[in-house]
Amino acid sequence: MKIKVYLLSAFGVSKNGGNPAGVVLNADSLTDNQKKAISKIVNYSETAFISSSDKADFKVTFFTPKDEVDLCGHATIATYSLLYQKHLFKSGVYKQELKSAILPIEIRNDGLILMDQPLPTFSEEVSVDEIMNIFNISKNIILRTHLKPQIVSTGLRDILLPIIDRKALFDLKPDFKKMSKLNKKTNSVGFHAFTFDTINNNSLAHCRNFAPLYGIKEEAATGSSSGALACFLFKNKMIKNHDLNKLVFEQGYSMDKPSEINVLLEAKNNNIITRVRVGGKAILFGEKILEI
Repeated sequence: MKIKVYLLSAFGVSKNGGNPAGVVLNADSLTDNQKKAISKIVNYSETAFISSSDKADFKVTFFTPKDEVDLCGHATIATYSLLYQKHLFKSGVYKQELKSAILPIEIRNDGLILMDQPLPTFSEEVSVDEIMNIFNISKNIILRTHLKPQIVSTGLRDILLPIIDRKALFDLKPDFKKMSKLNKKTNSVGFHAFTFDTINNNSLAHCRNFAPLYGIKEEAATGSSSGALACFLFKNKMIKNHDLNKLVFEQGYSMDKPSEINVLLEAKNNNIITRVRVGGKAILFGEKILEI
């Protein structure tokens, strides 16, 4: 059986930036093992598979080269950008069935894709001592931020790690075996490290994302983690209410893949988050025909 995989880059600031994802249309006949095999051949952090749904406009499943994940922000942006660019979808609001939820997606007239994420779940804080052991860093690099590492989810459980400045963030060299062990222990996907020391003045934070437990040493743009981070910063009163519709996160610069992720929050009485959306665009840059 021949399978066409579309190759797109989501969230890129330039043609070299962003996070690549594979997208497969009409994936109803594919088994999970076949999807995993395709993802391994494509060898991007995630590949999205579109199939029919009796609950929504269609169903999307996401596979890393190692396993299935419930949600992938950049692959969702890539999926809807492809449907829009191929004139399969017009601007408007659509519903997508995921493994764990049904979420609305908006396509705007300029091609910007906005995806809803589940409302945040704030879980346990993570020991700074355990994190120091993984990154071989001084405790002060974290403590001077006056924020505590915590597991937060808007679809995927990530350990959010505050870092004092961009140099310290860029210098992070994690022990991936130790990191995977802690992620497994805490039932989390990976680490999303961030600093307020940004490159662009309009950005809220500069980020790096690690998920070795799922075969991803580092990722250039992570939409799901950006949504969780926005909620974490809102909860910790690091965001002014009038900024909720223009939260910009930088990522990928440490990999020479500059990326920009937009997050939009809605809140009731300026303290209860009622909606989380992540936005961006994707560039279609190629296709692959695979024999499976």
